Amino acid sequence: MTNIQFIKSQTQLTEKSIENTLALLSEGCTIPFIARYRKDRTGNLDEVAIENIAKAQVEYENIGKRKETILTSIEEQGKLSKELRKRIEDSFVLSELEDLYLPYKKKRKTKVDVAKENGLEPLAKQLMSQRVVDLEQLASHYLSDKITTEEEALQGASDIIAEWINENMYVRGTLRRIFHRKALICTEVAKGKKDEEEAQKYAQYFDWSEVLSKAPSHRILAMLRAEKEGFIKMKVQVNQEDTLPFIEKTIIKSDGEIADFLKRTIKDSYKRLLEPSISNETLQEAKDKADAKAITVFAENLSQLLLASPLGEKRILAIDPGFRTGCKVVCLDEKGDLLHNETIYPHAPQYEVTLAMKKIRAMVEQYAIEAISIGNGTASRETEDFIKKIVFPHPVQVFVVSEAGASVYSASKIAREEFPSYDVTVRGAVSIGRRLSDPLAELVKIEPKSIGVGQYQHDVNPSLLKEELDATVIRCVNKVGVNLNTASKSLLSYVSGIGEKMAENIVEYRSAHGAFTKREDLKKVPRLGDKVYQQSVAFLRVQHSDNPLDNSAVHPEVYPIIKQMAKDLGISLKELIGNKKAISSIDISKYEREEVGKLYLKDVLKELEKPGLDPRQTAKVFEFDSHVKNFDDVQVGMVLNGIVNNITAFGCFVDIGIKESGLVHISQLKDGYVSNVNEVVKLHEQVRVKVVEVDTVRRRISLSMVL
Repeated sequence: MTNIQFIKSQTQLTEKSIENTLALLSEGCTIPFIARYRKDRTGNLDEVAIENIAKAQVEYENIGKRKETILTSIEEQGKLSKELRKRIEDSFVLSELEDLYLPYKKKRKTKVDVAKENGLEPLAKQLMSQRVVDLEQLASHYLSDKITTEEEALQGASDIIAEWINENMYVRGTLRRIFHRKALICTEVAKGKKDEEEAQKYAQYFDWSEVLSKAPSHRILAMLRAEKEGFIKMKVQVNQEDTLPFIEKTIIKSDGEIADFLKRTIKDSYKRLLEPSISNETLQEAKDKADAKAITVFAENLSQLLLASPLGEKRILAIDPGFRTGCKVVCLDEKGDLLHNETIYPHAPQYEVTLAMKKIRAMVEQYAIEAISIGNGTASRETEDFIKKIVFPHPVQVFVVSEAGASVYSASKIAREEFPSYDVTVRGAVSIGRRLSDPLAELVKIEPKSIGVGQYQHDVNPSLLKEELDATVIRCVNKVGVNLNTASKSLLSYVSGIGEKMAENIVEYRSAHGAFTKREDLKKVPRLGDKVYQQSVAFLRVQHSDNPLDNSAVHPEVYPIIKQMAKDLGISLKELIGNKKAISSIDISKYEREEVGKLYLKDVLKELEKPGLDPRQTAKVFEFDSHVKNFDDVQVGMVLNGIVNNITAFGCFVDIGIKESGLVHISQLKDGYVSNVNEVVKLHEQVRVKVVEVDTVRRRISLSMVL
């Protein structure tokens, strides 16, 4: 099987699309560049499809490497027959490859090795031939100084046969399918843990059993976490009536004494070797699928958070609220630069309300503040109420923003480089303000898993999680585009083709030579070659360039084509941009080139209609219910405003303005069946919810969006 055929079997995409995509990747093209500017070659594949091709290619290469290792190992043992080589070379399923390798795998010395050393393998072969009438009489021929009884000889032969059964590919493959269909995941409380307070969150798993293949991903991960923390014991098993008869039918071809002997051997092989191996493998596969589901949910949540509505370039007063330590206040200009900072104490225990009001009013007036951003942590509601009582000299919008990960940013190397003279509290407040202005530009400075918009992030495969979250950030950054003259090093590093070191070079060049006046100036950056320029330039914006296309998603490689379009229409380039009537009259077939086909040109015309349009919506003001300030204020039947602050496979959590978020179970999202929570709600979406249950003991709130 070629790599193209393998990838096709994994992705169900056409061979031409796969072949062209792999060729582009091998040329050093990035996934965002291919998805947007090489649609005609890939057959209009999006970033996810291209990523899947790249992943499948890596999987194909890894299988190839594993085959080489297996073949070399067996060959060194002098046991590699032509038939075995062909079976290994023809296999592209890792579990099958491992089954083929199992009899030749180097193991620590076992009782099977001892039995073979004691000359019992010929006895085992004779017993497996099943042409034996008297077992003890046959075994007596194999007695020696080390094997002194017939019983010992038969036991040694049984151990050898048990291993052969364990290594039988047909037996293992069929058992695998039985486990996939019928395995139960069963849990019970660990000894002495039932009454521990920490164990109570896993109480439902103290005595639990369900079909593993039907268990939802979040439940599998919850059980695995409970086991890891020592609160429950877990096993994956199937009824022996579904397994032992099948193995017996496969192995036993006679009756009488030899059949009874083989039945005992089969039972031993199953209990000691096959069941633990297939059980662990089945659980690991279920864990891998659960990981993939959790990572997908996390990535979707992260994408929604990164693409949250920006307020834009406004002068912002940001507040990191607090009680005893006060509220840290910062004033930022349109570019997010720090103008002023101080601390106010409007809450307990100081209650300096009047003084705090005077200071806020003065800052708003002095720094021409247009919006106020309040972090949604401790004292958030009280600070919002305090701010709304102040009469300002001009209209000021008030927003409450998520401060998840702000503390991580404030103590990071990036924050120290940006604000070396300020402490973590000031940096945190700045982050809260910048999140309102441009969530994407600020959140890329934080390790994605620290933002806290996923479940079980500490339980899933960390390398796969990082890979998927990094890919999500790259997709979001390149979807929006980046201002070349204001973007931070962190933001630039996610731009197609750039990376961390080149981002540093760009920022250093910008600091030394001033703002870029046109896209082409990017070529002057040290070590930024033609390939990097080709891959990155269209995702970078230069707002005040003489060429208006420099502030759009149009790639410079098609600038000559667009100029020709304008010339053919008898108008200037500036007259063409935004001119819907003129653009609609263009016959794109006249302008097709080798790398610029119909799909590419259609995108170009769309961009010409609205160049540089931000795909994100504008931020909207939101207010929580003024009567709900803490958990005790929540009553069943209330209908409240809320903001979706986390999405899981089983529902979404909604911030209703208090410390505890409420859960809208997937069954309560809307009338009718819902298969994917993200189809109904998005992260940070403003929703109306009804309180259906308040659990005062566990301090949990159940909500419904079916009003």
